[in-house]
Amino acid sequence: MKNYVQVPAAELEKPYEFTSPGESSTCLYLRVCCCCSALRPRYKRLVDNIFPEDPKDGLVKADMEKLTFYAVSAPEKLDRIGAYLAERLSRDVVRHRSGYVLIAMEALDQLLMACHSQSIKPFVESFLHMVAKLLESGEPKLQVLGTNSFVKFANIEEDTPSYHRRYDFFVSRFSTMCHSCHNDPEIRTEIRIAGIRGIQGVVRKTVNDELRATIWEPQHMDKIVPSLLFNMQKIEEVDSRLGPPSSPSVADKEENPAVLAESCFRELLGRATFGNMNNAVRPVFAHLDHHKLWDPNEFAVHCFKIIMYSIQAQYSHHVIQEILGHLDSCKKDSPRVRAGIIQVLLEAVAIAAKGSIGPTVLEVFNTLLKHLRLSVELEASDSQQGSVGSIPLSSKDNDEKIVQNAIIQTIGFFGSNLPDYQRSEIMMFIMGKVPVFGTSTHTLDISQLGDLGTRRIQIMLLRSLLMVTSGYKAKTIVTALPGSFLDPLLSPSLMEDYELRQLVLEVMHNLMDRHDNRAKLRGIRIIPDVADLKIKREKICRQDTSFMKKNGQQLYRHIYLGCKEEDNVQKNYELLYTSLALITIELANEEVVIDLIRLAIALQDSAIINEDNLPMFHRCGIMALVAAYLNFVSQMIAVPAFCQHVSKVIETRTMEAPYFLPEHIFRDKCMLPKSLEKHDKSLYFLTNKIAESLGGSGYSVERLSVPYVPQVTDEDRLSRRKSIVDTVSLQVDILSNSVPSDDVVSNTEEITFEALKKAIDTNGMEEQEKEKRRLVIEKFQKAPFEEIAAQCESKANLLHDRLAQILELTIRPPPSPSGTLTITSGHAQYQSVPVYEMKFPDLCVY
Repeated sequence: MKNYVQVPAAELEKPYEFTSPGESSTCLYLRVCCCCSALRPRYKRLVDNIFPEDPKDGLVKADMEKLTFYAVSAPEKLDRIGAYLAERLSRDVVRHRSGYVLIAMEALDQLLMACHSQSIKPFVESFLHMVAKLLESGEPKLQVLGTNSFVKFANIEEDTPSYHRRYDFFVSRFSTMCHSCHNDPEIRTEIRIAGIRGIQGVVRKTVNDELRATIWEPQHMDKIVPSLLFNMQKIEEVDSRLGPPSSPSVADKEENPAVLAESCFRELLGRATFGNMNNAVRPVFAHLDHHKLWDPNEFAVHCFKIIMYSIQAQYSHHVIQEILGHLDSCKKDSPRVRAGIIQVLLEAVAIAAKGSIGPTVLEVFNTLLKHLRLSVELEASDSQQGSVGSIPLSSKDNDEKIVQNAIIQTIGFFGSNLPDYQRSEIMMFIMGKVPVFGTSTHTLDISQLGDLGTRRIQIMLLRSLLMVTSGYKAKTIVTALPGSFLDPLLSPSLMEDYELRQLVLEVMHNLMDRHDNRAKLRGIRIIPDVADLKIKREKICRQDTSFMKKNGQQLYRHIYLGCKEEDNVQKNYELLYTSLALITIELANEEVVIDLIRLAIALQDSAIINEDNLPMFHRCGIMALVAAYLNFVSQMIAVPAFCQHVSKVIETRTMEAPYFLPEHIFRDKCMLPKSLEKHDKSLYFLTNKIAESLGGSGYSVERLSVPYVPQVTDEDRLSRRKSIVDTVSLQVDILSNSVPSDDVVSNTEEITFEALKKAIDTNGMEEQEKEKRRLVIEKFQKAPFEEIAAQCESKANLLHDRLAQILELTIRPPPSPSGTLTITSGHAQYQSVPVYEMKFPDLCVY
């Protein structure tokens, strides 16, 4: 048996002779120690043997093998072995004997890897206690050593988990190491990497077990997530790894804390489930707020790209809901911060739209539209303050415009990635928010915006709608433009704002253009050969024909009135021309073609007569629009005589009146005429010529001789326009060139003063009745309930009093012999009636 107190053999062979008291005591001590060492437990002797005299020699491998064999053979001794090793390690840590600490941890690691029995649970407690001792020490080497041992332990899969074991201390300690501020950069990096690896070990050890989900509690996530994000902020120094999780090399992970932290962050999010997703995402917002990383927001975008690509696809809507909630909580922050959050939302939506978006579609749009209104309201209030105080606020206004543009881009991108059935709902939802003057059908609160703010919100909402409708392809026009959507859409087209009218027309083009022909029609011009455009079209279906019968006049009316606006610019005429061309391609049968030609001739007549007192540029612009469209439609229906007449007029205009053609009138510094010659028939498209050419090809041209007059509706009043009754007079004198002079039939009715007076009175009464009905309806819609109840009660009381008076006059009590009570001058008197003077009914007399 080996003695642990080494005594020379010669001394042991000497007889027990005591030469002196001191010598006798020394020999006795040696003899006692030798005897006691043999009585020590075997596991302690095996543990002691693995430590060499000089720690530089390292672990004694032969004795370590003996200790491992003993532990495997007698697993019940593992807890004692662990406790004794912990005791020795604690003593060595206090005495700063780092060499023996390294040997002890190496021995612990080997024992841990070799033993997997049920008895390992108590040993693990001792092991974790020793790791905690190392992490608490102030020496970086020992902290790294403890972290490495913990990572090895985390990679061991236990047969049965220990639910009572908690890792709160390790989460706190590893998070602290992630924020190390050591003066030496190399040591600081080493400690941070150790902290990140420790967090990764904790995550791997805990997240796989559903019954031990304490790691997902907010108090732990509030430490883990910010620690990882803090190290990820240096991500710009390495290659950006946006998109789906990549596989960086092992060397990058070991050397760069940012790469390792990103890998750990992806792993953490990949293990998140439905119940704990929010706990993992919310600390990200707190970190970005605390470090002011929304402006600029490159790092925020990078973080949420990692989040969206790392989580399971079915949980994407949770992240979007969290972003929306944070946007609501930051509504009072600076515009750039809000713009940064919205841009992050855009990136998240772009990724989520490819997978499962969940039930958050309307919530996303509702929140964005609410913040759009808020931004416009802030912009309007700032503009008013600036105008009052003469303080330039252009920078803040520009910041609000950044917010608004970000919202519109997010709405458009989100909407364009939705399926068609959801996109149509979003179109209706946005259209319901567009405010129209004089109506209360919209659901957006504009009470604080004023006229300028309302105009701004109208433009923003229509721009959003334009982006949502981009790329929308419906099989039938009824699906794309149902009546519930078409009516509110066309209302802004009558407003006195050219930009609003442009947006409405562009939205209509998105919905009408089902064969991608709009790009070929861009720009108003005289097309020499329409066949070169290779326009795609299909046969008009029954649903489209029914749509034009029901809504065609409404479309014509808005185009007609849109051409006569005084603030039109070149783009307005281009869009109106495109509208006519798209209706011709997508929706026109023979009947619609005749109606469109009537509309074009009516526009030409209005430009010549000029009852609206339009400037000369606008009159020439209308003439150019009519020329471009008739040239297009004549080639589309391919009637040679019609094409010949149109070509002849265009050639004449090229020589004599180039300002009637789009290539000239919309050119800078175009010479305008002082007046239009009404009697020069060669410059105008003649109804009789068109009727002759189309009639010869089988078209029903009877209606061509009837001038087009738009319908009168209440929309003009609601849109702050003059009523069409005021702008369109009776067309008593049509241009002589509209019909052949030889075929003119005098069928005019004699107009007298009495006839006009009767007509005016009738119209006035109808208008009064209409206005009275409108006021009653408006009162019952907007007046308080108490006011309506009081008014109805007063009317009921009045009716009751009148009925009482009538009944009192008509129904009197029968006469009585005792007399009747009458009141005269305030005194009551009885007047008796003799019986013989009383009149009885016939049935009572016998």
